[in-house]
Amino acid sequence: MKRQHIVQALTAIEPEFFDGLKEILKINSVKSEPKTHAPFGEGPKEALVKTLDIANKMGFKTAIINDAMGYAQLGDDNENYIGVVGHLDVVHEGDGWSYPPFDLTLDDGTFYGRGVLDNKGPILANLYALYALKKINYPFTKTIRIIFGTDEESGSLDIPLYLEKEAPPMYGYTPDCKYPAVYGERGVLGIDIKTTITDNSLAAITELSGNFDRSAIPDSATIILQNGEEINVTGKRSPSNAPDMGLNAITLLAKEIVEQNVLAGEALQYMRWLSDGLHNQHNGAGLGIDFSDEASGELSLSPYDLSINENEICLSISSRYPISVKEDDIIAEIKKHLPTQSTITITRSMPSVLFPVDHPMIDTMTTVYEEVTGLDGTPVTTTGATYARSMPNIMAFGPSFPGQKGIAHNKDEYMDKKDLITNLHIYGLLLADLGK
Repeated sequence: MKRQHIVQALTAIEPEFFDGLKEILKINSVKSEPKTHAPFGEGPKEALVKTLDIANKMGFKTAIINDAMGYAQLGDDNENYIGVVGHLDVVHEGDGWSYPPFDLTLDDGTFYGRGVLDNKGPILANLYALYALKKINYPFTKTIRIIFGTDEESGSLDIPLYLEKEAPPMYGYTPDCKYPAVYGERGVLGIDIKTTITDNSLAAITELSGNFDRSAIPDSATIILQNGEEINVTGKRSPSNAPDMGLNAITLLAKEIVEQNVLAGEALQYMRWLSDGLHNQHNGAGLGIDFSDEASGELSLSPYDLSINENEICLSISSRYPISVKEDDIIAEIKKHLPTQSTITITRSMPSVLFPVDHPMIDTMTTVYEEVTGLDGTPVTTTGATYARSMPNIMAFGPSFPGQKGIAHNKDEYMDKKDLITNLHIYGLLLADLGK
């Protein structure tokens, strides 16, 4: 089948794609309390059911697995299939949107809505791309399965539930990262640093609060002192794997406390350590962990939570580290740079993952990406954490293009219409080449 026939089919499916995406974006699929037949809350399950309803009407074989994931399949081989794994759950919308967060709004060539990039838009682009190929009777020889998850943003606990009953893909990708092909994901380490303050100086603080969330750099923080004085700081929110694009309110608050000299004793010393060692030092140099390698670049460090419990202060940090570095080396170095009376607890441990860089699928991805965009398709690594860490035989591919960073978890999440269309075409041509 000629390439131009595929491109024409993908172009023709665009209006249906946008209509379907709007339906799914209207569903608030933030994780909530588990319910019967909805382990991650009613919103994610509703999004899954609605998506599979659309896929059913397209004529795909569909199924829901353990109420956690579902799939739309073209082909009959349930053991040997190419998998495309994306997610329908989204992070909390937050405040300050210029557009309705749970809708698809087109403004001056740009689509806005929670999930348009992460990840409803890209996974539905794959579904509609496969539908376009189905409509023109593309001669597939391999089974293709589009898999929809509901817990990627909160730990990917949906994957084990899927694998309880289904074979993993032979190989495939998740459209939940960036272009070009991503063969390696850097290690992720989460730690809590708990520091005991022995001189009662923490008692000067009666309240500490902020916009604290593991998925993002916090953009607001406040302390209230015993004398009634209040210090508020405003930073800039960004995804936790892009701390350089934000302004961390935690370290900014520590800096303000030191400059205003509103604390004393060990509490002030702690805030000075936090300010001097971590404010705007996104590569971990202040903790002695400024590791780097050629494939990955620099380590990135993101303080994301700060809390006080009586005489103890706890700082939560997330780090993305190079693929050549070991977690033990990071912990050992951090221990050398802590305040006295401090302990470390590991809260998240995700070693680096590597997909075979010589796998034929990567060659196909590179060829299609360069064909559609004209850009360099040399495979890369990422600081992101995707389903590739928990679903066997999967790597990341798309949807963000070089230079696009820090969009997904912010207010006014967006994707340019032309980029969404380009994704539709990349995925359509890739599925055609992988499945022939």
